Amino acid sequence: MPTTLLLDLTHSSHTRARTGVQRVSRALHRELTGRALPVCFDPYQDKWRPLRMWELLNLEASGPSTGRAARWPLSARLGGLFRRLAGVPVDLGLGPDCALIVPEIFSPGVASALPSLLSRAGGPRVALFHDAIALQLPQFSPKSTAARFPHYMKELLLFDGVAAVSEDSRNALRDYWRWLGVSRTPVLTAITLGIDPPRTSPVAAPSGDAPTVLCVGTLEGRKNHVALLDACEALWTRGVSFNLRLIGISNRETASAALERVERLQAAGRPLRYEGEVDDRDLEAAYAQCSFTVYPSLAEGFGLPVAESLARGRPCVCRITGALGEVASGGGCVSIGAATAAEISEAIGHLLDSPADRERLEREGRARHFKTWSAYAAELLAWMGSLRRLA
Repeated sequence: MPTTLLLDLTHSSHTRARTGVQRVSRALHRELTGRALPVCFDPYQDKWRPLRMWELLNLEASGPSTGRAARWPLSARLGGLFRRLAGVPVDLGLGPDCALIVPEIFSPGVASALPSLLSRAGGPRVALFHDAIALQLPQFSPKSTAARFPHYMKELLLFDGVAAVSEDSRNALRDYWRWLGVSRTPVLTAITLGIDPPRTSPVAAPSGDAPTVLCVGTLEGRKNHVALLDACEALWTRGVSFNLRLIGISNRETASAALERVERLQAAGRPLRYEGEVDDRDLEAAYAQCSFTVYPSLAEGFGLPVAESLARGRPCVCRITGALGEVASGGGCVSIGAATAAEISEAIGHLLDSPADRERLEREGRARHFKTWSAYAAELLAWMGSLRRLA
């Protein structure tokens, strides 16, 4: 039976990290099970192939990860090399109407292999675009990512359509293509992401002990954790009583300043916990145990932690410009403007001192409707059905 839809999960199937891009990829894999064939480019076999069981298990893992990089076990590397030398063929069952979704930010190796797959997919070929932050804020991005990104944004021209995760991201890609002087581009649209709904009904914020302020997100330069930590230190110095809890995997290249600040504050006895990445159950519990969240990021493609906080009845302190503004505009958030330490400190202090404002923001967040991943996948497929292949 011919395959009608391929889903490229080359990176996400080789790491258990759950950064924003991986969470989108995993959600699509889950929602399209039975309708899409998950594939990867195997650099050792030098072929596109269906995922194997160990790769599928990586996609289904809910526990914390120790790193973001893709990992190929020695057995997989040797097996791929053997099949390559032996000339073992791979049949993806591509039919004349086979479509393709590439939800990841693909590497140079995958980019080199994409034309062979794109030429064999007769249906619409679509990529997701998450953000242009590595191009816009290179000082906060790993050097290799910043150097790679202009090439990646140009390679997206190979597709029939590109679905950006927000209007802000769509505009950034559109403007870059215009700057390149490209006259004919893929169809470009914005389809906002879904979220993981609360596992249970949102509960009231705990009372009694010192309140907990929660920050969920990868520790990296653009997430602005140093300003958050400076803001909290200023409040603690003034005698304000609260706990700060940080959850998220760290980017070694851009998180060093934040990690050093965490260590100094913990050594000084400040009520600060950094837990790295946690599993889904512990993350849900962390939302239930906090009074509100803070997301000090300077720029986002979408802002999943903001939406998920609001859906759980927890107000969020965040910027309301760019893509974050798109998420925050429906209510439940406190603006921090440029996200300086002084602004973050003022916003946190205000919410700690104002139970009535917290309750109002909680009501606003609970009243909002957020798209599910099932609805997102359906919207993406419906849009793909309207596309024509780019000649």
